[in-house]
Amino acid sequence: MGGPRKVASASAAASTLSEPPRRTQESGTRTRALGLPMEKSAASTEPQGPRPVLGRDSVQVPDDQDFRSFRSECEAEEGWNLTYSKAGVSVWVQAVEMDRTLHKIKCRMECRDVPAETLYDVLHDIEYRKKWDSNVIETFDIARLTVNADVGYYSWRCPKPLKNRDVITLRSWLPMGTDYIIMNYSVKHPKYPPRKDLVRAVSIQTGYLIQSTGPKSCVITYLAQVDPKGSLPKWVVNKSSQFLAPKAMKKMYKACVKYPEWKQKHQPHFKPWLHPEQSPLPSLALSELSVQHADSLENIDESAVTESREERTGGAGGEGSDDDTSLT
Repeated sequence: MGGPRKVASASAAASTLSEPPRRTQESGTRTRALGLPMEKSAASTEPQGPRPVLGRDSVQVPDDQDFRSFRSECEAEEGWNLTYSKAGVSVWVQAVEMDRTLHKIKCRMECRDVPAETLYDVLHDIEYRKKWDSNVIETFDIARLTVNADVGYYSWRCPKPLKNRDVITLRSWLPMGTDYIIMNYSVKHPKYPPRKDLVRAVSIQTGYLIQSTGPKSCVITYLAQVDPKGSLPKWVVNKSSQFLAPKAMKKMYKACVKYPEWKQKHQPHFKPWLHPEQSPLPSLALSELSVQHADSLENIDESAVTESREERTGGAGGEGSDDDTSLT
């Protein structure tokens, strides 16, 4: 399951990235070429803010308006509180009005010496993610939905002593000239029900906006609204925005720098996210999936859990480790 499906290593509170939108006729043509449905007037109207994916009654592949709306929110400033800004990495948080315990997190990083297309490849390359994402427990693609949408599984380690989480998500992606969007939301798959050893979280909307700033530079924005399915202690939310998210972004940057050399040794021409005909995944009908509503899952009360000494000192690998020896 490529990088963007993951609710990322520093996603939301559980374990826990400007030019105006360039949605021109070119991007609409690209959408149609990729098999995305087009709303009759969506391409010519301004988005009215993000549409809550989980408000849908059925599973749908995001359309042109969804991609526009996601980009718009990535670039928005109003209502976001800056919690971290250092060395080209910024983090904002936003409490969701309907639930003050549910936060959105947005991280942005300037990537020098990393072309936008390289970062796009890194986020898609599932085999490479297993090398650099030290929070991943297990990740795999399940099935292909369209030429630019699939469904997959991702589980990740949370700060100790919290329980680890997992998600099943529908991921879709769209190149827009020299920029890229990848986003996902949670779905239910009949063959992958919640596991007893993990808490099934819900990605309400998570994704990446990659904007090229030159031949060898780009800016990435990571936006996540995730329901971790549980009441989390305040230290988790604070640590996510002040430490985990910035550290995960920096680790991603290091992975991008090393990716071209790694890819040359590992199926250099295999990029099914760019060449759909290369995909080995079986096809799956959308009717086989259903929307994963948060209220249908068990809530875990971890609000009284205190941070472990190991987490406070940043030990034991995970996000506390900067070991990059595996990226070879």
